[in-house]
Amino acid sequence: MATRTRHIGLSLGADICWPICYEALFRKLDLNLDIGGETVNFEVERVAIEPFDLMQPVKYDVVIDRLTHWYHTSREWIKKAILTDDLYVFNNPWSLQAMEKHTSYCAMMRLGFPVPDTWLIPPKSYVESPDLLSTLRKYARLFDLGEIGEKIGYPLFMKPYDGGAWVGVTAIRDGEALKNAYDESGTRLMHLQHGVKPFDAFVRCVGLGPQFRYVNYDPDAPLHDRYRMDRDFLSEADKKTLAQMTIVINAFFGWDFNSCEALRSNGVWRPIDFANACPDSQVTSLHYHFPWLIKSNIRWSAFCAATDRSMHANLNWGNYFEIAGRDLPFEDKLEQYAKLAHDYFQVDDFEAFCEKHLPHLDEVAHEFFGSDTVRDAIRQKVEALYPEHEWDEFTELFWQRIQTWRSESAA
Repeated sequence: MATRTRHIGLSLGADICWPICYEALFRKLDLNLDIGGETVNFEVERVAIEPFDLMQPVKYDVVIDRLTHWYHTSREWIKKAILTDDLYVFNNPWSLQAMEKHTSYCAMMRLGFPVPDTWLIPPKSYVESPDLLSTLRKYARLFDLGEIGEKIGYPLFMKPYDGGAWVGVTAIRDGEALKNAYDESGTRLMHLQHGVKPFDAFVRCVGLGPQFRYVNYDPDAPLHDRYRMDRDFLSEADKKTLAQMTIVINAFFGWDFNSCEALRSNGVWRPIDFANACPDSQVTSLHYHFPWLIKSNIRWSAFCAATDRSMHANLNWGNYFEIAGRDLPFEDKLEQYAKLAHDYFQVDDFEAFCEKHLPHLDEVAHEFFGSDTVRDAIRQKVEALYPEHEWDEFTELFWQRIQTWRSESAA
């Protein structure tokens, strides 16, 4: 039987802990898969940043990318590799480059998602450019910011139309606070979004391929406590809705790895932030949820590499818009969108692949996450983020949370 090696590249930035654990767990699995009469095995390698010939062959079959959203050299290498070598990448780099939060809101609003009312307002100030004053004198219209605030309704949030990590986000309760926040916003282009009040749940649903993690999320907590460790806090109906929303968003934009934040108000899940196609992957924030990330990454990357999954560089939105135009309740439209997304992510093939080739992953992972390798990876990340006098405390905190996961998963 012929042997074929599939190469998985990790395109990394400041990542420390998750690549260590991904690489080590992949080695422990020692995968040699019987696929189509061939033995398929895998090699994992970190992608170097270096000059490249635009027609230089690419050795990788799949790349897990953490740099496209901000580092131009890696972004352009990945785009070249898709175009010239059919490389499969998490996530679609053109979509990731172009589809900021503003675009994602507009698209999902058209599909009928119950996104809160959102406005875009011109920036308070501008960077000088040759034609700026002429353009503004001719076409810029004075507007009453307070009137817009009243129309949207308080409370509301002012937040950048792009970006992430809660940078530039301000909670606003009245017209005076709105004026002050706008005066301080500088040259940033901002959204004003109605605040969902009251709400009884705030969930971050993380999607990695056709896999989902539902996290009770507390944005007001310190970073290491935002991802709560709650279990079984959602009904099966709520899980289904959140999973369908997340998989539709991800399939629509070609994102393999993304998170969707949603608030539940009066029984309705309202997505408020879902252009997060480079989600937090560090043990210092995920802790208890960190093993899920590593296992999900292994499953999806192994499936994509072993089966030569197509990149789908061209996004087909027409099928979604056709459903959006039908006279149906949103719940029915969501079911139909989810069927398109189900096909996009090859859910049936993926589940069959995992059942046949990765039945031992959970058992191997359970042992692995009790190892010195994991504890050392935690320590390295803690030392990169925390002052020296907190190294022992936080290493132990995150280690114990993972051991809680091990105990609960074994039970």
